[in-house]
Amino acid sequence: MQRRLEATIKSVNLKSDMPHVHEALQRMDRELALARTSKATLLKLIHGYGSTGAGGDIRIAVQKRLIEMTQSGQIRGCIFGENWSKSDETAWKLLRSHPDLKRDSDLGRRNQGITIVLL
Repeated sequence: MQRRLEATIKSVNLKSDMPHVHEALQRMDRELALARTSKATLLKLIHGYGSTGAGGDIRIAVQKRLIEMTQSGQIRGCIFGENWSKSDETAWKLLRSHPDLKRDSDLGRRNQGITIVLL
């Protein structure tokens, strides 16, 4: 059953090797381009949230860039991890159209370290 979820939404870890902000943004841009090429409609970005107490710079930069991309029409939208729950209107619409996402391990956890991207 987990395979079906993975087919619907691919997770990309932008912070795995502790990159600088500009490197994480370049990685995000590459992954978004790859997702579009493969006709993906959703992507889960794992960017962290600054749990070390020293920042959250990648999270802030990623979220800012995604907002800009939404406003310019480059992506359909994004759902920040703190809003990734059944009680959020945008998330609920997505969950209704992709019921298998209800099994996502981050759903309802208010995980500030992730963002769902709608391509």
